[in-house]
Amino acid sequence: MAQALSLRAGDLVEVLSEEEILATLDERGELDGLPFMPEMLQFCGRRMVVKKVAHKLCDTMTQTGMRRMDDAVHLEGGRCDGSAHGGCQTFCSIYWKTAWLKKVSDASAEPRVSPGTLLPLLVKNARKEPGPEGEERYSCQATELLRAAPVCLPFRDGGQYVADVRTGNATVWETLRTIFFGLFNRYQNFSRRRLPRWLWIRQGLTWGWVGPGPNTRTPTGTLDLQPGEMVRIKSRAEIVATLGSDRKNRGLGFEEEMAHWCGKTARVLARVERCLDEKTGQMLQMKNPCILLEGVVCKGLYKSNCPREFAPFWREIWLERITEAGIA
Repeated sequence: MAQALSLRAGDLVEVLSEEEILATLDERGELDGLPFMPEMLQFCGRRMVVKKVAHKLCDTMTQTGMRRMDDAVHLEGGRCDGSAHGGCQTFCSIYWKTAWLKKVSDASAEPRVSPGTLLPLLVKNARKEPGPEGEERYSCQATELLRAAPVCLPFRDGGQYVADVRTGNATVWETLRTIFFGLFNRYQNFSRRRLPRWLWIRQGLTWGWVGPGPNTRTPTGTLDLQPGEMVRIKSRAEIVATLGSDRKNRGLGFEEEMAHWCGKTARVLARVERCLDEKTGQMLQMKNPCILLEGVVCKGLYKSNCPREFAPFWREIWLERITEAGIA
């Protein structure tokens, strides 16, 4: 069934019932290494729109580049609320195996009550063995992604770009643009390693132009922003001025994909105080809360059109509060 269901961005699907999904899972509550998480049960029986076809993803754990994913999609509004994982606030976009969905044509459907038979298995498998010091550790889609997508996808693999267009993940123009960025950034990396400085383009920076900051000890800033408030993201130059030589502010990185949003306005979605470490599954408590912004996600511009749409964390020093009347 997974192989037979061919989906595109914009298709309407229905999430299967709890019993139907249970039939696809192994004893770990997984399909092809991808966990079905307790947070996903609330979507059973709902009809949702395919946001992106998740045929690839960027490796944020070991930085190996792109990975191939088979038979999976992201759905509109299908993000993890962290309720079964210690209240993690990363707000990840959930992966849905096509075996857990069926294609439909009518958006209306009677909601179905989940009987709860699958929940004990999922809750049990959402925990890992405790850490070396007895700390709680969790297992989720983010911590297990490298098992679910074990095959690296090199930049030169042209089939991925054909799939981007064929599935509706990206337009032809967007695909040509991301290929250009990838080629340019590879030249920049080569020039920094092999060429004299006078041949470097813009100091050898990759596209997006986020250079190292000037600080040995990075500054802080507090706005006490609350969900629903409006902010403007500061300019790239203003944010870089808060960074250290590692392009981080107190351990939080500022990347080219985030620079794409500089100058834009957005509404505060949440204050982030805790999140899972993808590598260990351990819950991290933030000394200084970060901010999530509504609709502000990684577009994959510089990452081969990655459809993951990770929601970046923002330091309050990178934002400025505005009123509704102050929106340009």
